Amino acid sequence: MLHPKVTWLIPVALTLLGFGSNVQKVTAQTTENIYEFSITYDALAIFGPVFNEEKNILDVAVLGDSIGDAPFGLTKFDSRTYGQFDDRGTQIFSRFDADPSVFGVEGNLRGDRYFGGSNELFGRASDSAVIDLVQQTIVGGGIINVTGGTGIFENATGLITFTQEDRLTPSSTDGPLTSRGVAVLNFSIRTPQRVPEPAATTTLVTLGVTGAALLLRRNRRRGNF
Repeated sequence: MLHPKVTWLIPVALTLLGFGSNVQKVTAQTTENIYEFSITYDALAIFGPVFNEEKNILDVAVLGDSIGDAPFGLTKFDSRTYGQFDDRGTQIFSRFDADPSVFGVEGNLRGDRYFGGSNELFGRASDSAVIDLVQQTIVGGGIINVTGGTGIFENATGLITFTQEDRLTPSSTDGPLTSRGVAVLNFSIRTPQRVPEPAATTTLVTLGVTGAALLLRRNRRRGNF
């Protein structure tokens, strides 16, 4: 027969165990948040000044403002790359990259920033375009490798693909070559899902069961059974 001092522990322990069975087990595993969305921007491209005259490489900046509302507050972008231009008469073929070593030159690594609110994305662009001097148009596209972010995009990875169609602006003859047009960007972003901290109820359950087990062990040693 169980000692009276011990019998009260059994229903308490069973109650605690039953309560703990409804607490979800937290384990570290590979889980992700996936964001898929598109944004259309009014974009201004600025080609120049010259970065490396020998290899015909220019500094390139593309600045954008969203047309209408932008998901997650990404209403603006600022893209900085290097551009190498191959003049073929009425057309100029160009390629762009944020990494100058792609063109065999030294320089700072550049990048893209998508912002406008509490959430931001960062990346590095690699793309190409054809400048038609007769039609006065620029058509291009490429990818941006996402390297991080802030807000809901903290530790983000993924890709942004885009197409852009511009027209050379009248002011191009007075300074760096510029163009204005529409850029359509398709975002495919992944962020790690945070593992929640163990709930307070889990800690209480553990302490309760451990305490009950210690009391049972102490009573066995005293010969109270």
